Amino acid sequence: MAITVTERAAKHVSNFLAKRGKGIGLRLGVRTTGCSGMAYKLEFVDEVQADDVRFESGGVVVFVDPKSLPYLDGMELDFAREGLNEGFKFNNPNVKNTCGCGESFNV
Repeated sequence: MAITVTERAAKHVSNFLAKRGKGIGLRLGVRTTGCSGMAYKLEFVDEVQADDVRFESGGVVVFVDPKSLPYLDGMELDFAREGLNEGFKFNNPNVKNTCGCGESFNV
């Protein structure tokens, strides 16, 4: 099982944590929502949860809860700028399809 972070995403997370002045990494997870069933959730981590699964990639520590891990296994987290828009991109090999708005997915 693995989660990877591209160099661009790692730089963005590291810079944000430095500006924030606290935090030990990034938490990735999924929640039930949207037209396709699931959506990603991201948050900065200040404290480790007892059941967290920990990955390190690109100098960034990524925490995933055990329930989300099967849906995220093999995922690469990237950060992209496209025109005036910027944000994280989830390159997830488990996704079967996404909704039209791109906010949710199913596996």
